[in-house]
Amino acid sequence: MAAAQHNTERLPMGALLALAMTGFICIVTETLPAGLLAQISSGLQVSSSLAGQMVTVYALGSLLAAIPLTIATQGWRRRNVLLLTIGGFLLFNSITAWSSSYGVTLVARFFAGASAGLAWSLLAGYARRMVAPHLQGRAMAVAMVGTPIALSLGVPLGTWLGAMVGWRTAFGLMSGLTLVLMVWVLVKVPDYPGQSASQRTGLRQVLLTPGVRSVLG
Repeated sequence: MAAAQHNTERLPMGALLALAMTGFICIVTETLPAGLLAQISSGLQVSSSLAGQMVTVYALGSLLAAIPLTIATQGWRRRNVLLLTIGGFLLFNSITAWSSSYGVTLVARFFAGASAGLAWSLLAGYARRMVAPHLQGRAMAVAMVGTPIALSLGVPLGTWLGAMVGWRTAFGLMSGLTLVLMVWVLVKVPDYPGQSASQRTGLRQVLLTPGVRSVLG
């Protein structure tokens, strides 16, 4: 699908809501274990505190992978990068759902977090490219609306799903949702080129950007 032309009067809601759903999946995937600790600890035969590390390693993967993956994919077409992040959730949530090994589960959670790190670097800029300048603020607001919804619903949703269908099925349902989202992206989200070699920013330049080092601690 070729890149869509800017519509100066209307927001491309189908495309923006696909980005919002991506953010929703990022957050729910992160927080889902917090509402399922008792079930996960029983299923993997570990303590609740060790089961809780599933949230920690997800956050660690997001932190460590965000900048390197963003730099590595700067030249890729944007929709391919978005599909890569969503495909990461499909793969690693599926592994989490099926794994009987605590170690394998933690590795899957780390790489799911890496997918999230790449997604967060992509969503706002992608939304801005879809619209004319005077609509960019509204477009970003729509694209990021999935985040506060997921933050408020993530843990209760996990607890409810765990009670209804079990923790493995809950992660399986997340994989199913990401599969639907991939089709949605292919149908509704316009594609854009990545940055040319002359426009790309190296890791050293990123780290020297004012404020970046303070954010990274």
